[in-house]
Amino acid sequence: MVLRHPYVTEKAMMMLENENKVQVLVQKSASKDEIRREIEKTFDQKVASVRTMMTMKGQKKAVVSFENEKAAEEILSRLGVM
Repeated sequence: MVLRHPYVTEKAMMMLENENKVQVLVQKSASKDEIRREIEKTFDQKVASVRTMMTMKGQKKAVVSFENEKAAEEILSRLGVM
């Protein structure tokens, strides 16, 4: 599985509320297309864009934005984060 777990920080929660974006830690070898397919398949939400970056701890993090304006909140509530 490409996705590991949601990345929940104060900044990530601000992005969720203001920009409808979710941050997720993923495998280092995962491409943006793989991340997009996995999220769309797992959560049934259309992904608008995927940005990736490496954290200071050497983990790969994806910032995912959605077409549906309430999708990010719905996903995190399904996972029990909110």
